[in-house]
Amino acid sequence: MNIIVCLKQVPDTETQIKISQDKKSIEESDIKWVMNPYDEFGVEEALRLKEKFGGEVTIIGLGPKRVTESIRTALAMGADKGILINDPALEGSDALGVAKALAATIKGMGFDLIFTGQRAVDDDAGIVGITLAEFLGIPHLPVIVKIEVAEDGKSLKAHRPVEGQTLIIETGLPALITAQKGLNEPRYASLPGIMKAKKKPLEEKTLADLGLNPSEFGKGASKLKVIELTPPPQRAAGKIIDGESPEQKAAQLAKLLHEEAKVL
Repeated sequence: MNIIVCLKQVPDTETQIKISQDKKSIEESDIKWVMNPYDEFGVEEALRLKEKFGGEVTIIGLGPKRVTESIRTALAMGADKGILINDPALEGSDALGVAKALAATIKGMGFDLIFTGQRAVDDDAGIVGITLAEFLGIPHLPVIVKIEVAEDGKSLKAHRPVEGQTLIIETGLPALITAQKGLNEPRYASLPGIMKAKKKPLEEKTLADLGLNPSEFGKGASKLKVIELTPPPQRAAGKIIDGESPEQKAAQLAKLLHEEAKVL
């Protein structure tokens, strides 16, 4: 079974995000970049399926040279090879442009399954996976928490949570799955895996290599325009409830909730 995992590199959730002076982007100088957490679930599931059915796992990332760090992380986890789509014309591309570049890369490859994260934690758009499936003309199974692949490797059942219940979807392969938290627990890269990852093939492609027109990518071609980024409002300082007994404190709390918070 040949599986492709598309990953995105995003700011670490513990990184303090600062808005640039243009108020349309963020300061990137002090950011620690990591693999999108939802993409990690895709990598782990791909590796588990490879261990059961054989085949190989290919990691595809799009972005500047630093994205190779996240691709190498996936290779250290056990993936077989990586591809980086790196072209200055891609900077500022929207989800449509990203999916178009990914599709052009994948169309020449044989595959049974594609994994993406159900969303990226930086923009929370959740668009690339479904758009990529549309470009490739294959089924798209979103927000999946469990996969059951048939023994012949030609079909699968996928579990998707819906309003307290579970929707079970069956499809033939190839197909694209967007991974949700709960699908698995991603493994850590071992030291031997890290050493092996340095020798695994990692190919770099430009838009010209993919036969794509640079004018169809970047900020100029983006359908999504950022008007302004603003930080969330600062939280008000907390209050300590005074009182000599629990009863007095409870009464004071109820008064504040009624008169100030206006929730009672």
